[in-house]
Amino acid sequence: MAQNSRGNGRFLQRLAAGLIIGDGAMGTLLYSRGIPLGHSFEALNLSRPELVKAVHRDYAVAGAQLLESNTFAANRLALGPLGLDGRVAEINAAGVRLARQAAGADRLVAGAVGPLPAARGETAELPLAEQRTLLSEQMTVLAEAGADLFVLETFAVLEELELALKVAADLGLPAVAQMAFFEEGRTRHGISAEEVARRLSAAGAAVIGANCGSGPRELLTVLQRMATVTDRPLSGFANSGFPQYVNGRYIYLATPDYFAAMGREMVAAGACIVGGCCGTTPEHIHALAKSLEGLQPIERPVPTVRVTEPPVVAEPAAAQRTFLDDWGRRPVVTVELGPPKGLDCRKVLQGAEALANAGADAISLTENPLARIRMGNIALASQIQQQAGIEVIIHITGRDRNLIGLHSELMGAHLLGIRNVLAITGDPVAVGGEAGASSVFDLNSVGILQLLSALNKGTTLLGAELGGTTQMLAGAAFNPNVADMSGQIRRMEKKVAAGARFVETQPVYSAEVMLEMLERLAPLQVPVLVGLMPLVSERNAEFLHNEVPGISLPDEVRRRMGGTSGTVGVEAGMAIARELVDAGRQAAGGFTLMPPFGKVELALELLRYIRN
Repeated sequence: MAQNSRGNGRFLQRLAAGLIIGDGAMGTLLYSRGIPLGHSFEALNLSRPELVKAVHRDYAVAGAQLLESNTFAANRLALGPLGLDGRVAEINAAGVRLARQAAGADRLVAGAVGPLPAARGETAELPLAEQRTLLSEQMTVLAEAGADLFVLETFAVLEELELALKVAADLGLPAVAQMAFFEEGRTRHGISAEEVARRLSAAGAAVIGANCGSGPRELLTVLQRMATVTDRPLSGFANSGFPQYVNGRYIYLATPDYFAAMGREMVAAGACIVGGCCGTTPEHIHALAKSLEGLQPIERPVPTVRVTEPPVVAEPAAAQRTFLDDWGRRPVVTVELGPPKGLDCRKVLQGAEALANAGADAISLTENPLARIRMGNIALASQIQQQAGIEVIIHITGRDRNLIGLHSELMGAHLLGIRNVLAITGDPVAVGGEAGASSVFDLNSVGILQLLSALNKGTTLLGAELGGTTQMLAGAAFNPNVADMSGQIRRMEKKVAAGARFVETQPVYSAEVMLEMLERLAPLQVPVLVGLMPLVSERNAEFLHNEVPGISLPDEVRRRMGGTSGTVGVEAGMAIARELVDAGRQAAGGFTLMPPFGKVELALELLRYIRN
């Protein structure tokens, strides 16, 4: 166990003696001084040490009594994509050294630690043990380099911040624990400021607080709420308002005087440490220090009021009628259609009408498959439901919209009468190659399911009340075309726990794979619709096998399709599909038909075969 008894005692003594002025932003100040976005600011500790030290020095001259090392994202996971994962120790040690050189003997130096990079797309979340190893690797270097304390900041996941506090305790250094809060004083996962304060108090944080966010006003409200449930010292490091993009640069418009005035209110709310986050400059810290000169932290009584979490509202029943109502009495059949690449949707509407008349239970409408631009599926789904009189399942991906957009679109879909959603992470943009586009992945499929569950309970994913509830039936996708299904099964368990109430699978071409999949998914007790995509030629079969993610053809199927094209190829592919239907009649409760190239007539033929 590493120890830093000097830092431990020094910080706690200063904290007991009175108010501590923190420094301001590092990254946005380096950006304003010519370092481009996308560059590792932490790597500048080695490549541009004088520039980093100059920022520290400017904050010290402005009146900061606590300087944070330039190490916010100096963990191996964040540095790895930049080829710097082997230099974690060098970068962190240099960060403390540069801050200490600017701090001199009178100021405190904090080892700055931010959250680990979030998993994106289908990337698996790191196990807690691995998260702890990564945090410990960075924090051990910071402690051994001579930091007086840790500032754990901008954490969005409370459990990760609690983990970092355990590492700090092992290393013998006190920690300031700061969460990033969103709308209505809640974390990204909807946890209130009060509950965060309680849990961080129980986790042993020396100081509890918040940083970043929308600006000083909202952060002040968070501190006021925290003060009602904890007697721990509080800290506030607010952004300088909302950023604006002006002449090719992001700038923050809150004046130093306004920032300083809000700092005084934070002290009145119980803050013992006040500094700045994104957009704040030495001018902001100078104004803050002048405004707080002579002030002392207020005396706060031991809180007696306990603010409870809002009661959990039971999830309402789904809409009165769903496409799954006949599950178990007859095979349920959905048909996957794709929106057009252009503006003419007549073919899709006509196909949906034909399928509705033939007895299909629902249309499953894809969203920009393979990351290729298509018409928006929500508007098209509304048109299909109105004109064809059949329910539509809209596919919603985490690739194309951020967290805000997902909320808005799903609430809008509910307004249009859409009640069925298939949550999909989505193929990354690199698959489609649409020039200039980028993947978002604020949420993956599990996150979208959690969002749908929140909307059904009448709140956003952040916990804000909506004044009503949606009635979404949420589904999830499953890919059986892997060497070992165990990983997919574990992920499906998470999806069901997050709110999935039905499953649509990728197309299968092996009866053995289909039956194994159904057997292994049976304990989850959710309807599973087996994906069937008829092949139409050897060329089609080889393309699917070699180029389409999530599809794998057995050698026997490829052999049977070998040399086929035209009507011969279609008949061979339909024969394989009919054999799969027969093999699954007893075990499968339903099917998802995926007609290739929009050939609705193939889906109609299979639908009749399944029904008969």
